[in-house]
Amino acid sequence: MKITAIETHICNARMRNWIFVKVLTDQPGLYGWGEATLEWHTRSVVGAIEDISQLLIGEDPRRIEHLWQMMYRQHFWHGNGIVRSTAISGIDIALWDIVGKVHGVPCHELWGGRVRDYIRTYSHLGGGKMEDFYETSPSDAKRFAELAIEAVEDRFTAFKTMAVPETMPIEGMRPVQYAEACVAAMRDAVGPDIDIMVDCHARCSPRMGMRFAKALDPYGLYFFEEPCWPETLDDIAAIQRAVTTPVATGERLITQHAFRELLEKRACSVIQPDITHCGGLSEARRIAAMAEPYRVSMAPHNPQGPVSTAASLEFGFATPSYIICESVSNDVPWRDDVVSEGFTLEKKGRIVRPNTRPGLGIEINEAEVAKHPFKQEVLKRTFYPDGAVGDW
Repeated sequence: MKITAIETHICNARMRNWIFVKVLTDQPGLYGWGEATLEWHTRSVVGAIEDISQLLIGEDPRRIEHLWQMMYRQHFWHGNGIVRSTAISGIDIALWDIVGKVHGVPCHELWGGRVRDYIRTYSHLGGGKMEDFYETSPSDAKRFAELAIEAVEDRFTAFKTMAVPETMPIEGMRPVQYAEACVAAMRDAVGPDIDIMVDCHARCSPRMGMRFAKALDPYGLYFFEEPCWPETLDDIAAIQRAVTTPVATGERLITQHAFRELLEKRACSVIQPDITHCGGLSEARRIAAMAEPYRVSMAPHNPQGPVSTAASLEFGFATPSYIICESVSNDVPWRDDVVSEGFTLEKKGRIVRPNTRPGLGIEINEAEVAKHPFKQEVLKRTFYPDGAVGDW
């Protein structure tokens, strides 16, 4: 069995271009689907996949670890850059899809079988932009409360929001009071039994991240995400030690080497590798095994397309420390036209039952994908009131 070609199929989905990766073999009808979506870097990732594919054409797709090592190591710079790592991830996911099909079982059966009967999902409510914060008062909290109620009415038992506004490196208490008012309003609206997560999106400096963490600690958050830049692991660790709220981070880290340092510093309670960026399912499994002795939970970053979701769920059904799956279902109204999925979503509680089809259990409709060709994403530009560049 040999790999004959690796294709990319681009599907514009408003906020991002989904990059679907198709690995073809010389066996009739045998191929695998992966995903390598990376916002504002679509052309770079497609080019990287084309380059890396030259290493794999003619190789046996079942030798996944061997091929992963080739993709990562057989060029001087290794696979450490985000573009190269994303390209490797997309191909790796597709290879696992192939192997599951070869053996006629879902991917989670390849990794030791199910460790749970269902996976809980959560929705993302979004959050205010800097211009909203500076033009409104904490009465904006009412809007967050309404969004929280809508999520609960849609049967979610957990949701995430960016209630922390884009914040200058050092500010007074206004943004902190704003965030606290928004979280208080959501907690009052949904009660104590619904899990609320707050994502800072690494907008904050370490000092401001500490202020937000302490202010929101009394509200019983499920986790507090990316309180400051992931490059400042010592500061994230200091924030985690200062509060009882579990701190989550890791969506911008790639490869096990970055996660090793995160774990050694005991910087968080929840790690969030993105399977489409960190090195694929192969590397995500290594990261999970490394996190297990630290008793750190897994909640992978998953705002991309349907192949990413299928991969995250397969990973979750075979990973003991996996706690919840980020869910995207209303990004585009035609999402279900593009993909057929093997798992079952039960709206009561928004839980997912296991896939029973081979591999990832999905099929991509290439004709539907072709209806939504590449479009340049709208660039995100954020500036502080004084004109300095901010983190959005």
